[in-house]
Amino acid sequence: MLLGPPRGGVECVLFNEEYMNCTWGNKEMPTVNYSLFYWYKNTSDKAVECKHYLLHQGVRVGCYFKKNELIQFQTFHVLINASVGGKTLEIPSKHMELQDLVKPEAPVNLTIRNMSNNQLQLTWASPYPRNRCLEHAVKYKSNKDTSWTELSVNGDVFSLPSVDYEKSYTFYVRSKINKFCGRTQFWSEWSVPAIWGSNSTSKGTVEELYWFGIRTVLVPIASCLLLLVLVILLVRMERVWVILMPRIPNPSKNFDELFITHNGNFQEWTGVPKDVVESFKPNYSENICYVTELPPKDSHEPLWDSSNHAPPPMPGPPATSSEHSPYQNSYGRL
Repeated sequence: MLLGPPRGGVECVLFNEEYMNCTWGNKEMPTVNYSLFYWYKNTSDKAVECKHYLLHQGVRVGCYFKKNELIQFQTFHVLINASVGGKTLEIPSKHMELQDLVKPEAPVNLTIRNMSNNQLQLTWASPYPRNRCLEHAVKYKSNKDTSWTELSVNGDVFSLPSVDYEKSYTFYVRSKINKFCGRTQFWSEWSVPAIWGSNSTSKGTVEELYWFGIRTVLVPIASCLLLLVLVILLVRMERVWVILMPRIPNPSKNFDELFITHNGNFQEWTGVPKDVVESFKPNYSENICYVTELPPKDSHEPLWDSSNHAPPPMPGPPATSSEHSPYQNSYGRL
């Protein structure tokens, strides 16, 4: 049984300003359940026990702190003790500054672009909420190098000039809090590698192939689909226009044969025989019948002024017809 204080004391790490773990003791052979108490100097002198212990084989080996339990830029005090066989084992109080304990997450979305003049440009993103508080380190080597080259970078862009297109290059990036936001020595883990060059399957190459595929395949297909949609819309709009504004029929084409072939001869165009046409012509004649008005009964005017003109001849019945003419009867009544 471990009767002395845990070796190595207590170590706290604030991960990406989202949560913090404080661990202690020998994790290989934990034997004693310790209790952790903490407080902030500028808030309260009353110690608060850990609410979420980390366990290993049923024994407490650390404490988990949520984000709402953490206050930066205030002195953080920790006290760890245990009671074994009536004796109290205790780690002396330790004070820390949380802004000096931050360990950011590893950078993500590494992207390689081939710039002009045989130059590569590496960019990335950081999950850490305050990007201006970070400094970065980039390490790289080609497939023909035996050692890594590591450089410090103050932004999220790294340029590598004069690359050899016959080589492939591998890049890693990591981050830590800069001197303006803390004095931590905790670097993030190295990022997922990004590879560029011959026989490469890097994100940069994949991105270039992705955009190449879009330009050569998707853009023509999308253009054809758009053209097809426009044609369908035009056809549908033409149908709608025909329904709303119907066309006026033009019968001139139906009479082309009448005027071109038959020179306007309606009889020939319709095909009616001549004897039928002759049968519709009139075969009778009538004489002219003169009609005049009678003077009133009390008038002494003569029926006809013989001094001017002779009275018209009396019409008689037609010489060739035995029937009476209706005009003759009318004249007789007059």
